[in-house]
Amino acid sequence: MATISTTSQKLQRLALASIAVALAVMGMKYYAYYLTGSVALYSDALESIVNVVTAFVAWYAIEVSYRPADSTHPFGHHKAEYFSAVIEGVLIIVAALVIFNEAWSAWKAPVSLGKPFLGLGVNAVAAVVNGLWATLIIRQGRAHKSPALIADAQHIWTDVYTSIGVIAGLLLAIYSGLPWIDPLMAVVVGLNILREGYKVINFSVQGLMDHAVEAGEEVQIRTIISDNAGGAIEVHDLKTRAAGRATFIEFHLVVREDMTVGQAHEICDRIEDAINKVVKGSRVTIHVEPEGEAKHSGVLVI
Repeated sequence: MATISTTSQKLQRLALASIAVALAVMGMKYYAYYLTGSVALYSDALESIVNVVTAFVAWYAIEVSYRPADSTHPFGHHKAEYFSAVIEGVLIIVAALVIFNEAWSAWKAPVSLGKPFLGLGVNAVAAVVNGLWATLIIRQGRAHKSPALIADAQHIWTDVYTSIGVIAGLLLAIYSGLPWIDPLMAVVVGLNILREGYKVINFSVQGLMDHAVEAGEEVQIRTIISDNAGGAIEVHDLKTRAAGRATFIEFHLVVREDMTVGQAHEICDRIEDAINKVVKGSRVTIHVEPEGEAKHSGVLVI
């Protein structure tokens, strides 16, 4: 429990820090927009508002996800972080629609840029800060299987790519003297974050729908079971599902009919311990069956 509490506190501190970073970056990007009047930079700044809101949502979702199981949630609250990611995806889509509206207005009435180089410099600093922060939290999110932090980091990386594209596009607009490049870049920003919003929502929906673990991880689980099921006859009907940092694993273990309950239980304990050492946060359920139930399929135990 101490480890879980420590991890929860660490992830919540990261989420709180993410709020502070998002606010700072948003301030820099709006200042860049103020200096230039660029609709593309405005679009980039608007995307940062999503970062701020979702950082708040991620912080709360992480707190909820680490609450212990109770009578109404006997399997825990692991899926709370997926709701955070869904909310982020929806907000990304809303931001994209606002960006398209602003781009259309700027297309109809192009404006000259104010202090483009100073504004682009400020925006570049914001992009560097975003990139460094995203690198940190995506590593922590993957290490602790936190969908909220992973979704937050993925969106921040999209923000970084957006900023790079906007800067390149505006430099082209400045040197070419073509004002319509500015709203065109805003449209590109909108399309890019729409794509990211779809990816975030799809990732979250898959988690809420009890998606199985990745193929590589399932092969690893099968190998662990086979290597530690000595004394049993067969394992079949292996099922897995990922719920945030928790991985639920269940299967049927076929043993000899003359084997005692204690002997079968010893095999189950050995398998569970081996899985728990490799698959962090695993929840293992084993159905013990007599040899007449063997199907000669699934994970065979030699």
